[in-house]
Amino acid sequence: MTEARAKLYINTGVVTDKSDIYNILRPLLKQTVSYTYRRGAQVTGSGTGWVERIVVDHPEIASYFTPLSICLNLDSFDYLQFDTTSDQLLVYTLVIGEERVVLEFAASVPRVGIPDEGDGTLPRSAEELARDLRFIQMELLMSPEASDDDEDA
Repeated sequence: MTEARAKLYINTGVVTDKSDIYNILRPLLKQTVSYTYRRGAQVTGSGTGWVERIVVDHPEIASYFTPLSICLNLDSFDYLQFDTTSDQLLVYTLVIGEERVVLEFAASVPRVGIPDEGDGTLPRSAEELARDLRFIQMELLMSPEASDDDEDA
């Protein structure tokens, strides 16, 4: 009897192993994605959010989708189906029973009511960055253990 081989996925697949699902979804971490939640054939929710966390083996943590933050708990889903579009972009579908959450990298599109900010060049100074509505600024707090030497690394 021969040992079972590892599975192979190329551009598409249905994945049931939690560690494989985690590895396939890992590129979404800290990215902005669009999500569509379906029950059967009906779309019951959609939006765009930032993937804050991907967890597995923590049934006490909920999966949630908001415009500010997304947490994917792989224990919330039965399996992952992923496909590659003709533009070489991935579409991820997390499935539990008749419910599905479809995730795609969010396209950068102009927001309604906000004028286009010019020719796409990046801001050259902090003042320009503060006025540029294409960017969201966040302040990240460092832990007390972090030293000034860590910033130079």
